[in-house]
Amino acid sequence: MTEVWGSSRGHRPDGVRASGEEETRRQTPGTPCWTSLLVHDLEATQEFYGELFGWTYYSPGPRQLGPYVRATIEGHDVAGLGELPPDRKLSNSWTTYLASDDADASAEWIRCSGGTVGVGPLAAEDAGRLVLAADPAGAPFGVWQGQKLMGPQLTGVPGTPVWHELVTHDASVVVKFYRALFEYEMKPMDEVDSDSLMLHLDGRPVAAVRGVGTRLRHPHWMTHFEVADADAAAKRVVALGGRVVGAPEDTAAGRIVTVADPGGALFTLRRSAR
Repeated sequence: MTEVWGSSRGHRPDGVRASGEEETRRQTPGTPCWTSLLVHDLEATQEFYGELFGWTYYSPGPRQLGPYVRATIEGHDVAGLGELPPDRKLSNSWTTYLASDDADASAEWIRCSGGTVGVGPLAAEDAGRLVLAADPAGAPFGVWQGQKLMGPQLTGVPGTPVWHELVTHDASVVVKFYRALFEYEMKPMDEVDSDSLMLHLDGRPVAAVRGVGTRLRHPHWMTHFEVADADAAAKRVVALGGRVVGAPEDTAAGRIVTVADPGGALFTLRRSAR
């Protein structure tokens, strides 16, 4: 199980600290709104992603779940990094958080629908409420009910999350859980891959679900980070102690390559199509 920061069953803890203007904004329930990673060596992880993406960090508190920092670009929060206790033997994994109007109701629905709740609902001081859960196939995800936001989201900037995709055994099965929780509209991703679906909210795609069969060991949500050059960024990952998991490929969305950081956490580098 990984960590959470970020229909009334189904908001974003990021913000622009430099703006100094606080505002409240509602996101449609089910919208990916935050991504974070729990690790055993927070200092080394900060150094890796700082070198790769140019992230700088600050510690926002609270620390109910242990030491935690937010990564920023140009004064905007883009992701979170937290440190696991030494005795916790969890695998490193980037976790996607989905917006909710009511984290407590979401948690109860998850429990009653074949998922599990590992943490929460938990108040993150006055920033919102959070839940750490897993879907029926075992993929960890977060639920975030945000109360405070500051400024607009960064888009298209290297080093920022640009897309989220659930990689699971059977998309057609697990997608029923998410559709009932957040009322997504499902559409086929393409004609070639029959077990890949796009999740739509308010008439726009917000995430995807890809079924890859039983060869997958651990279903998981994959975060795609924007980069200026996917091939060059992959080489940089290797130089910093990570590894390339799959060969770079061109897709309709842009050029992508899946990599792992030195701790084994998978993520995707993406040069979005222009």
